[in-house]
Amino acid sequence: MLSCMHEHDGPLTRLRRSHEQAVLELLRKHGPLSRAELGARSGLSRTTLHDIVAGLVGNGSVVAGTPHVEVRKRGRPVEKLSLNPAAGEAVGIDFARRAVHVAAVNFAHEVIGSASEAHAADLSWPERIDIAGRLLATLATGSSVGSADGGPRGAAGALHLDALSAIGVGVVGPITEPGSENAHAQGIDGLPDLLRKQFGVPVLLDNNTRLAALAEAVWGAAADSSDVLYLRLSHGVGGGLVVGGALHRGRNGLSGEFGHITVDPAGRPCDCGGTGCLETRASLDAVLYRYREAGGRADDLAGLLDAAAAGESAALGVLERVGNDVGGVLAAVCHAVGPGVIVVGGELAEAGPTLLEPIERALRQQLMPMARQHVDVRHATLGEAGSALGGIALVLHESPLLSHYPRPVPEENA
Repeated sequence: MLSCMHEHDGPLTRLRRSHEQAVLELLRKHGPLSRAELGARSGLSRTTLHDIVAGLVGNGSVVAGTPHVEVRKRGRPVEKLSLNPAAGEAVGIDFARRAVHVAAVNFAHEVIGSASEAHAADLSWPERIDIAGRLLATLATGSSVGSADGGPRGAAGALHLDALSAIGVGVVGPITEPGSENAHAQGIDGLPDLLRKQFGVPVLLDNNTRLAALAEAVWGAAADSSDVLYLRLSHGVGGGLVVGGALHRGRNGLSGEFGHITVDPAGRPCDCGGTGCLETRASLDAVLYRYREAGGRADDLAGLLDAAAAGESAALGVLERVGNDVGGVLAAVCHAVGPGVIVVGGELAEAGPTLLEPIERALRQQLMPMARQHVDVRHATLGEAGSALGGIALVLHESPLLSHYPRPVPEENA
């Protein structure tokens, strides 16, 4: 379920929208363009392009102007079209298991800022929303707050909270219909209403690992591929799929639950109700448990990574075994969907080659020989800001990766 969305647009509306998206994407990618340049790059007829541009200028998404006098050539100045940074702002919030991450961009797709704050795992939703509001307010006041991983911070002080058009929000776990047993179990039934009350704008809700996959495919490690498998190794294990150039949600939003693929049928019970799931072997708590069973003494992930960097046999052995488990699951998924790029993210991925090399070895050993040369394993590049940036992509709806997603619609009293 994506809140405040519909799926019943007519074919003409969808066609016009696709033309608008094509023009906006060209302006985002190439910067200011003349109508002639837009026509050549978009392939739209002069009449259609005139109509589309007039609509975008009319609603304030695009602005027209002429080059500065010093860069003009002889003759009549050529009008250039560009995205309007003042058309509005979009905010993404990632409610991870133990932290809140926020990011904001203007409608020219320029990152205004991002910030993060850790919290206890059992913190209530109202308290988490208060953290998100405080982080956004800090960006708005220009304080020097950035993402904890050194990700994009943008121009501090440029955010205007009264100009927000919508919020894209990522949460842990499957996103199902409101009122369902699963929604009650996750405690997210009232989350969209709480967020609307706090920020006064429409809210789009989706799984946070799927949003991280979207962000990596739009701006990050897999921006050059139309078939992407994203895996996040964190306090939970999950992921997302980009198939044929479109983000895939699956029936009832259940795509990307790679953490609940069985690795060991005789293994430990999983919170999902299964046994021996990948999450019981590759989540942060599970990895630390396996490490201590092997005689390791570090108390947390940072200690484990330090021990691995120092060559400790227990740490290296555990990461090798975790990589083997992960690689086997990835091989099975690859046989089903055939991605060209696999992106591995999350805190555990900070182990770098010590983990990624065992993953890639196991993956290639278990892939069909003909498939081995067609899969490229990469480290995620967007860090903790990834899911929040994916929420922004959901709000802006500019990427062709979202062509199969329903569009947001205005809400009453939003």
